[in-house]
Amino acid sequence: MKIERKIVGYSVAKAVENERVVAPAEVPESVPDKPAGAEVIQMHESVERPSTLIGATYKIKSPLVEHALYVTVNDIVLNAGTPHELRRPFEVFINSKNMDHFQWIVALTRIMSAVFRKGGDVTFLVEELKAVFDPRGGYFKAGGVYMPSIVAEIGCVIETHLKTIGLLHDPEMSAEQKRLVAEKRAAYEARAKGDAGSDCATDAAPAASSSREDAAVSAASGEFPPGATMCGKCNTNAVIIMDGCATCLNCGYSKCG
Repeated sequence: MKIERKIVGYSVAKAVENERVVAPAEVPESVPDKPAGAEVIQMHESVERPSTLIGATYKIKSPLVEHALYVTVNDIVLNAGTPHELRRPFEVFINSKNMDHFQWIVALTRIMSAVFRKGGDVTFLVEELKAVFDPRGGYFKAGGVYMPSIVAEIGCVIETHLKTIGLLHDPEMSAEQKRLVAEKRAAYEARAKGDAGSDCATDAAPAASSSREDAAVSAASGEFPPGATMCGKCNTNAVIIMDGCATCLNCGYSKCG
């Protein structure tokens, strides 16, 4: 309502005795409480360290250092015994007889442990560590995988551990990539065996024949040929030349598309 006149006074209205009393609303019957579910605990800075942790230790033997490095990653189990049970990394320790790298090893382990205790997505550490390059040059580890530095191999160890506990998953190759790799491997084995058989029949170049036989055996056993070059995608010595095209027998990458 719009007030057209000036207000000059006011009074408080009193309740009328004969006013109809409104009955109070009916209170609904109490609903039985549902059983409380499991308390979901997420990783954050205030999570206290249990007296016992489970973990794994990985050995790193690099030609750049005299003694091996032993990387231990301990995990904490959240919501144990419930459908929400999770296993998350909690702390990292790196031990070695070589004291030349003591300072940066201690600093690295403390920073990584702090990131793990912070919670959230900690998988970014893998790419950050694997991107560290040694100015003196890297090295090849067993299997022909190139490591640009010791820190990068520590990143690979963390990646392996995160895959073990289910935080990371390998991207699966498509059916077309798997079929291409299988065809290239079969063609390489057939060609190597054919060259080895023709050399044995003519008794020409026995040394070359034995090397080709070894290459065929290594390819058949799942290893990569000795003459394979490094793949720029998976950093593995598994690239061979087939029909004038460089193809990786490990990840299926090909320069020909």
